[in-house]
Amino acid sequence: MPTVFRNGPYRLFFYAGDRDEPAHVHVERDDCEAKFWLDPVRLARSHGFAPREVNKLEKLIADNQQALLDSWDEYFNG
Repeated sequence: MPTVFRNGPYRLFFYAGDRDEPAHVHVERDDCEAKFWLDPVRLARSHGFAPREVNKLEKLIADNQQALLDSWDEYFNG
């Protein structure tokens, strides 16, 4: 599970087994986790995050979309 980005309490990462899915990133904080598709940026699922926090995370991911897509390509297509 390589961490590709950190922002405050949030860790953004990929699962090694996610290669066959479209580009996405997982976000965790404490016992909360969410999954966001990267192109276009949209929520796939969330567990434990309040709706307002999900919106904040979606903006964070959108603001860093290209860097996250580049990390995805580097990790899975190396």
